Amino acid sequence: MAEERKIPYKIYLEESEMPDAWYNVRADMKHKPAPLLNPVTLQPMTAQELGEVFCEELVKQELNNDDRYIEIPKKIRDFYRMYRPAPLVRAYCLEEKLQTPAKIYYKFEGNNTSGSHKLNSAIAQAFYAKDQGLKGVTTETGAGQWGTALSMACSYLDLDCIVFMVKCSYEQKPFRREVMRTYGASVTPSPSETTRIGRQILAEHPGTSGSLGCAISEAVEVATHTEGYRYVLGSVLNQVALHQSIIGTETKIAMDKYGIRPDIIIGCAGGGSNLAGLIAPFMGEKLRGEADYHFIAVEPASCPSFTRGVYAYDYCDTGKVCPLAKMYTLGSGFIPSPSHSGGLRYHGMSPVLSQLYHDGYMEARAVEQTSVFAAAEQFARVEGILPAPESSHAIRVAIDEAMKCKETGEEKTILFGLTGTGYFDMFAYEKYHNGEMTDYIPSDEDLKAGFDGLPAFPGNGI
Repeated sequence: MAEERKIPYKIYLEESEMPDAWYNVRADMKHKPAPLLNPVTLQPMTAQELGEVFCEELVKQELNNDDRYIEIPKKIRDFYRMYRPAPLVRAYCLEEKLQTPAKIYYKFEGNNTSGSHKLNSAIAQAFYAKDQGLKGVTTETGAGQWGTALSMACSYLDLDCIVFMVKCSYEQKPFRREVMRTYGASVTPSPSETTRIGRQILAEHPGTSGSLGCAISEAVEVATHTEGYRYVLGSVLNQVALHQSIIGTETKIAMDKYGIRPDIIIGCAGGGSNLAGLIAPFMGEKLRGEADYHFIAVEPASCPSFTRGVYAYDYCDTGKVCPLAKMYTLGSGFIPSPSHSGGLRYHGMSPVLSQLYHDGYMEARAVEQTSVFAAAEQFARVEGILPAPESSHAIRVAIDEAMKCKETGEEKTILFGLTGTGYFDMFAYEKYHNGEMTDYIPSDEDLKAGFDGLPAFPGNGI
């Protein structure tokens, strides 16, 4: 252990070592993600069509499959310096507790007021909206981390911020809502009576706890019907995966600095932004044949897009107003149970990750939430950080892999993404500690209802 302790508990990069460009993994993919389709014509969306919903520069990034590196504007880099570089942490205490020969590292993205990695893309998207001369942006949020991050970024840039928050999270996490309001955002529980699509969803699903797909529909409706506004999304899209690549790029720089090479890289997966960002430069090496890594995407058993979904074109939202994306999906009509991991309650997965998974570059696992919270509690007690439920999915599998090493004697190096803190998730922790938390796993019949709503057209493969 004395030899190992030459590697610090926390590895911080100097500001001068921070990346000045995002890494675009699509440039190295042999099979590019399928294009977004116009839901009416079923033709690939043009830049002009996408520009009616998204900011112009973000549309360019969304469609860019060729440039390996895209420069980060100076104003965004200056904002990043308020909380980046984020630390890479050696989990010595967890290793000792588990008595495993595995070496465990995590990239901690919770050391900012938003409490998560979401700020990396929020400031980028808000910057491009401001640069375009817009008045404001609309968005959805599940657990609240994205809404919080975007409200912070918009406040910094004097932009209006309208947030539709998934209803079950809105009710479970009132203080997350108040942080958003502190930063000037308006927050509405979704589905709501304030939009046409919200009213339609409530009529079709009375008493629903909502979903990210519902909230997206409402946010898009407001953006497209309000002059001077555009819609921004906190996950799934190519542009978001691009912005989050700063996570993996920093991680790789730090690991290379100390001669560390991960064998296994693990991330939680809802829409996919954190996982895509963490694995980006490592996946690039694998795609180019320069190195090999074992990538594991971890999702909730209650919303198993990868492990039980189908790879097909689907609507990105419940209201079916957004473009069609080819992804692993449970169907836009699938509304998951009110799981406490609100940020992972999305019916589909990032087209980039979906293509990589389909091509066999990643493994996916679904885990139940009681086992996730058991891992979260174990981690908190030895590492001193209360993790977000979403992040704890990655912790669960990291511990599982470390215990496999204990059984086999293998000294593997494990890296996982600790995407954020759970200090606004105490309602969920209370349920777990009181023995009131249950595990919901959708039946095949439940999933079939979602699959039946997938758009049917020749070549969609369903």
